[in-house]
Amino acid sequence: MDKVKQYIQETAIELRERVTWPTWDELFVHTRLVLVTTAILTGYVFLVDFIFGANPENKFFEGILHYIYQIFS
Repeated sequence: MDKVKQYIQETAIELRERVTWPTWDELFVHTRLVLVTTAILTGYVFLVDFIFGANPENKFFEGILHYIYQIFS
């Protein structure tokens, strides 16, 4: 049990004294970058899936979204 307590104390010291935390401005900029990149990639995947996967006539390939919908339905 002493090892667990020592580990937690050392972790707290490391987080307090050795870790370089980003400033609020850096955090805001990087968060926006991640959200914009995620939105762009999501749109791209949706567009590619719609173009190459939307084929309801012969159902040869129904797209990635079809399999995701099957999981949750």
